[in-house]
Amino acid sequence: MKLKNHQTVLLFIASIFLISCKNEPKNTEQAIEKANNSTIKYAKGFDIQNFENYTKLTIRTPYQNSTETFEYLLSNENIESDLITIKTPIEKVVVTSTTHVPMLELLNIENKLVGYPNTPFVSSVKTRRLIDEGKVQELGNEENINTELLLDLNPDLVIGFSVNSNSKMFAIVEKIGVPIVLNGDWLEKTPLGRAEWIKFFGVLFNKEKEADSVFKVIEKNYLEAKKIALNAKEIPTVLAGGLYKDIWNMPAGDSFEATFLKDANTNYLWKDSKGTGSLALNIENVFEKGKDADIWISPGFYATLEDLEKDNLVCAQTKAFKNKTIYSYNNTTGETGGIWYFELSPIRPDLVLKDLIKITHPELLPDYEFTFYKKLN
Repeated sequence: MKLKNHQTVLLFIASIFLISCKNEPKNTEQAIEKANNSTIKYAKGFDIQNFENYTKLTIRTPYQNSTETFEYLLSNENIESDLITIKTPIEKVVVTSTTHVPMLELLNIENKLVGYPNTPFVSSVKTRRLIDEGKVQELGNEENINTELLLDLNPDLVIGFSVNSNSKMFAIVEKIGVPIVLNGDWLEKTPLGRAEWIKFFGVLFNKEKEADSVFKVIEKNYLEAKKIALNAKEIPTVLAGGLYKDIWNMPAGDSFEATFLKDANTNYLWKDSKGTGSLALNIENVFEKGKDADIWISPGFYATLEDLEKDNLVCAQTKAFKNKTIYSYNNTTGETGGIWYFELSPIRPDLVLKDLIKITHPELLPDYEFTFYKKLN
């Protein structure tokens, strides 16, 4: 990644922490001691290290299967460094994923957002109001951002995400002189790891204390819900995922989705499968193993049981279909059709877990109302 105004990216070298700047740590030993005081607890894809007059932000997983690491020096002072330097706090930002929006809102900095690609996908009421008032500009598609409008907005930073290292769009944005930082929250393998990326936004906007406070509440809620789930007297079997072009996609056993089901104290039938992503299985094998599952989670983009039955008669033969114990998050949408789960769930895993506990052990949360999931009828 080459930025026009910030030319050189250094790969992280564990034993070297001295950089050429004013008031830097006096020696390597002192720098190492300070840098080891990381504030990140669950996330694996980034790190934050605080020094006397600057902060170092390290992005370890900017995209899937990345072998690159990017480092940024963040400060409100003019510091000479070989690292990519970003002046903070950021005053104007463009983000490119709906998952970024709630993180801005939880830090009360949604007013710093000036542009977004595909604004109809944004569901949040607060940010939708800003969009409707013209305070957040539509930038087209995230793969083909309107660079002329982006230049007119003159943002301090673009926060992007990419599935690989060959993003032509971001290369164009960099060439016109707009700094980019890739956010890899979607690559985290645990629910709390994903939520901890709010600290990434905190350090960019000088909201570190606020971000830490928000995350601690989410963490506390999540761990308390996990403890509540242990009180269940019965452990239901769970089938997950659904058909797409004759392939059944479901969470692998080490994925964050499977972690949710484990923490909800359920017996996810594919919990012992390997991998952190999705499994692609044929329907015959899935039906044979999952036809008697007590509950079916996330069957796909179906609004009713009738829709599901019309699409595939085999699905109607499952125990969950017959007992009407199928639940989907796809039916909770915002004003313009954006799916609320995709936007909010990464930063609110505590609410996802409570939804799943309500589904699988309703007696444990009698007064709780669903945030994301709905039963198919």
